[in-house]
Amino acid sequence: MAQFPIAMTPRPERARSFALLSPLIALLLTVLTGFILFAALGQDPWRALSIFFIAPLDSLRGWTEVGVKMTPLLLCAVGLVVCFKSNIWNIGAEGQLVVGAITGGIAALACDPSFGKWYVVVVMLASAAGGAVWGGITALLRHKFHANEILVSLMLVYVAQLLLAWCVQGPMRDPQGFGFPQTALFESGALLPVLSGTRLHLGALLALISAVGIWLLMDRMALGFQFKVSGMAPLAARYAGYHPGKLIWASMLISGALAGLAGGIEASGPLGQLTPNISPGYGFAAIIVAFVGRLSPLGCIPAAFVMALFYLGGELAQSRLGLPSSITGVYQGLLLFFILACDTMILYRLSWRGFSSARTKEGN
Repeated sequence: MAQFPIAMTPRPERARSFALLSPLIALLLTVLTGFILFAALGQDPWRALSIFFIAPLDSLRGWTEVGVKMTPLLLCAVGLVVCFKSNIWNIGAEGQLVVGAITGGIAALACDPSFGKWYVVVVMLASAAGGAVWGGITALLRHKFHANEILVSLMLVYVAQLLLAWCVQGPMRDPQGFGFPQTALFESGALLPVLSGTRLHLGALLALISAVGIWLLMDRMALGFQFKVSGMAPLAARYAGYHPGKLIWASMLISGALAGLAGGIEASGPLGQLTPNISPGYGFAAIIVAFVGRLSPLGCIPAAFVMALFYLGGELAQSRLGLPSSITGVYQGLLLFFILACDTMILYRLSWRGFSSARTKEGN
């Protein structure tokens, strides 16, 4: 039986240099594969890559738009870092974002024109609370009934999306909106302040503060240490007196609150109302951001920048090159594939063993 000439052999220890270079190598391979993909689609690959990666950053408006798209990605990703470090596989940040947008939207629609700018704080708190409650459902089912959090959190995404569709087509629909499935525009007191002449809003600053805050939690506080120990060595965590149930609740509530805050920021920031498509998949893309960022809250900042660039580049590729909207998802998938492949090389190395055949001889 012929054997494959390339073998994967375990390394005696982790390749630390490769662990640092893995995201950069994965990004380079993604760009190279994109070059080949554009050529296969009949496009000038150099022009296509320029439109995808450079054109979004050729003006101040482009940079601010990257900041707008970075915001929900970063908030969801740093929350997922807490869960993943705790070995809690929360795949439902998208649903928590959507529910946060709903609860924040309910609070925003209650805003009276006489209310001041401070009311947006109420909207943000309502959004975070909604996301935390939705994340708490997964924590409850995992803790009390040992349900698989991957399946539960993922299925709750679709429940949240259907709930949003019902809200904007039913009780929350704008009576003066000509039947469109959307709410009325929010009052100014429920809107986030924006940078003059752009769509960049205060939520971008909140996302950066959240990333720094989660970094301090995970690297400088006892609770963060408990999260890490519980994720790496659950038995050791039990012997140390940590309570796994409490850590499950804490990680899911933190992650859900940040994702919910992202939903509230989307509603009160660039949109100013609720629509059925409040998110193009930020919660799912944030999973890639978390891994590209090496499960580091601060590492998620440049990773979120790259992912936001993918979204803007995909939009420009649609308008200028006539490519389908799925091009953004293709790039996201390629980046995830290559980051996982490169991470495998941290623990294994490729070795050439040549072509050989193994024959069994009867009677020997």
